[in-house]
Amino acid sequence: MQGPDDFDQAFAEVGREHVDGLIVYPSPMLFTERARIVNLATEHRLPSMATGREFVELGGLMAYGASIPDLHRQAGTYVDKILRGAQPNELPVQQPTRFELVINLNTADALGLSIPTSLLVLANEVIE
Repeated sequence: MQGPDDFDQAFAEVGREHVDGLIVYPSPMLFTERARIVNLATEHRLPSMATGREFVELGGLMAYGASIPDLHRQAGTYVDKILRGAQPNELPVQQPTRFELVINLNTADALGLSIPTSLLVLANEVIE
C-alpha cells in the first residue's frame, strides 16, 4: 500500500484473505485517515487496534499506546529546562511513562465479540 488511494483495494484484499483483525501502526498518514480506516474496518467487520485513542472514539475496537497528554507534560518540562538555560543536547532522552488502554464495547457488540472482564478492568476507559 502506497497511500490513501490504495485503502479500498487493501481492504478488499483483506476480505478475500479472511483476515481476522487489523493493527494500525503509528503514522501521520494513517492518523490523518483514521476515520476512513475505522469506516472501512467496520464495513468489512474487521476488529481493529491502534495506538491512539482517537481511533476508538471513532469506532475502532481498541487502542493501547502512550498517553499523549502525558507526553506533552514531559515535553513541557523540557521546554522549561531549556528556557532556564539547559543545553538540549545534555538532557536525557525520555521514554513514555504512562500508557492507556481504551476499549469500545459498542464496536465489540457490533462485531459479535465478547471482551473478557479481566481486560475491561485493566482499561483506562471503556466506551459504552
